[in-house]
Amino acid sequence: MNQYDIIKRPVITEKTNIQKEESNQVSFEVDRNANRVEIARAVEKIFKVKVAKTRTMHIRGKIKRRGRILGKRKDWKKAIVTLMPGERIDFFEGV
Repeated sequence: MNQYDIIKRPVITEKTNIQKEESNQVSFEVDRNANRVEIARAVEKIFKVKVAKTRTMHIRGKIKRRGRILGKRKDWKKAIVTLMPGERIDFFEGV
């Protein structure tokens, strides 16, 4: 599996911005079949940083409703990657 197939997108919310500033942690949506080692290697290779620790969790998709029609968002996997001290990943440079 290609490292760009493992890391799908960064998760950018208010909470992840606080984690990034205080704990040097970055969150990603990742492939559901990827394990911690593969995720850490992909992040190191794509962003050229050193990873200290990786935590993963499965997020259940919420059930949404539009009138009488029920729908469900997809289930996905989230990885919280702790970077080594001194390492940084900037998604919005120059803003």
